[in-house]
Amino acid sequence: MRVAYVDSSCLVAIAFTETGSAALARTLSEQDLLVSSNLLEAELRAALRRDNAKVDPTELLSSIAWVHPDRALTPEIMTVLGAGYVRGADLWHLASALFVDPNREIAFLTLDVRQREISEELGFAAGGMEAEV
Repeated sequence: MRVAYVDSSCLVAIAFTETGSAALARTLSEQDLLVSSNLLEAELRAALRRDNAKVDPTELLSSIAWVHPDRALTPEIMTVLGAGYVRGADLWHLASALFVDPNREIAFLTLDVRQREISEELGFAAGGMEAEV
């Protein structure tokens, strides 16, 4: 079963039909399960509003299984920060992925270069997105 944690940058790129978004959409569709923090929804909707985009993200969001931690993610956050610095939202996504899969057997899909570097440092696979940056 192919499971991947998907970062907001991926759905933002698809929503705005950025260069490479068709290949990115294929990569996402090849996964059996996509998971993410519900921070993704806030980030996606904020980006759409910021640019006054007339895109309804409902279909994009419907493919995501939401991660709802039932405790503080302090251990995961400290593990991520041990691998290097990332911004707060990126830190939350990486910590959420660790919460979902502490063994790091799932892929971590992102278009953010720094976040990808840290995800790989943590041992997550890029899920075939190496060429998407």
